[in-house]
Amino acid sequence: MPLWKEYFTPTTVAEALAIRSRYGHDALFVAGGTDLVLDMQHGNHAPVMALVDVTTIGALHQIVEAEDHVVIGAAVTHAEIESNPLVREHGTALTESCGVVGGPQVRNVGTIGGNVAHALPAADGTIGLLALNAEVQVSTFDGNLVNAVWQPLLSIFAGPGKNNLGDNQMVTAFRFHTRHLGQASAFDRIMRPQGVALPILGAAANLTLGDGGLRVAAATLAIGPAGPIPFRATAAEQILQDAVALDDALIERAVLAAQEQAELRTSKHRASKEYRHEMVAVLLQRVLSRSIERARRDF
Repeated sequence: MPLWKEYFTPTTVAEALAIRSRYGHDALFVAGGTDLVLDMQHGNHAPVMALVDVTTIGALHQIVEAEDHVVIGAAVTHAEIESNPLVREHGTALTESCGVVGGPQVRNVGTIGGNVAHALPAADGTIGLLALNAEVQVSTFDGNLVNAVWQPLLSIFAGPGKNNLGDNQMVTAFRFHTRHLGQASAFDRIMRPQGVALPILGAAANLTLGDGGLRVAAATLAIGPAGPIPFRATAAEQILQDAVALDDALIERAVLAAQEQAELRTSKHRASKEYRHEMVAVLLQRVLSRSIERARRDF
């Protein structure tokens, strides 16, 4: 039985959304296909009538700086993000997270939009974006018009492997603020080789330091998988931001808060809940230390 019957290559977002709206649930967007096609081949996703290839839409391949933001099109590949100097400068955590997705072949064709839309709580690109306080652009088709709206990244997740986008909607871009003085980010993960590298746990930190690098003015911490959707360690962020001085004791308190807040589980193919609990501390120590070191270079 074929996995799909028709394959479309639209050149605009409006055309892509019109096709998807016409077919409804019987059509799917595809970019690199590194998740979707494998899921269909292995019986984890039912065959569909049509695939709508968004890689033929030129506007979705751009990485640009606009209005104090770095804007990344949904069809940009992980390899393109990893090598892009604009993302390296302003979104180091995203560069590092996209650099460990799968193997080189996967990174060359897999896209950041697909990574996010697949809605896995451990998705590396998603964790990197989340730490950068990224927004997602959701484009909605209404008749002949497309309305593109920026919204918080977490707003599109409904559960493991599930997003809440309608048949007339698609992810078209992501954006995060350009880096300012005393700000830096970092990503790290522990993985298990299994054909491609599967994440046991990933973590990213984005810190803004104040008082010449002696305190944390702002913090964003992302961990995955640590719940049904990508996870923000908000309790740890608050501890870091409320402190008057940055020292080892503060880092330890923040790590403990993140461990307590995280909703960890055992995966028979990857790691136990207990092991992941310990690794939260290991990874957060790493990404916080690297972010602090990088941010202090500005002072």
